Parts: sequence; C-alpha cells; structure tokens
Amino acid sequence: MEPMPQFDRAAYVVALRERVEAVLGQVADAINTAPDGYVIAASEMTVFHLFADLREHAYEAGIQMRSDAAEAAFSPSEGRRVG
Repeated sequence: MEPMPQFDRAAYVVALRERVEAVLGQVADAINTAPDGYVIAASEMTVFHLFADLREHAYEAGIQMRSDAAEAAFSPSEGRRVG
C-alpha cells in the first residue's frame, strides 16, 4: 500500500483561521461577561465547549483535506494493463 499524500498545511491554516478567530472572540466574550467573583465558574464550561467544538471541526477538516489529497492523487487507470 502506498502512503497517503499529505494535504497543504498552509491551506489548512487559512481554511480554519476565520473559525479560530471567531471562537477566540467567543471565549473573550464569555470571560468578559462573567460576573465579578465568578469568572471561572461562570465561563469555564462555555469555554470548554467552544474549544471542544473547534477541536472536532479542526480534526474533521484535516481528515477531509487529507482524504481529498489522496483522491486527487489517485489515478483510476494506473496499474491496469490492457492486453
């Protein structure tokens, strides 16, 4: 089995940059809107879920990009010999 081709790292970062920045903004909002004296208690789970969703999206996007790179490199006629 041939190794799977890698996807473009820079394209991955560009593709996810907007989402990452949006999540970081939401994290800042969660922390800033938490009541005084309860910053951690009021924001911790929101931040946890925001990063969990981002982690899932980033991983799925990377898997999809690697799969797409493998599909693009695949030649259906390669290896076929017609007598």
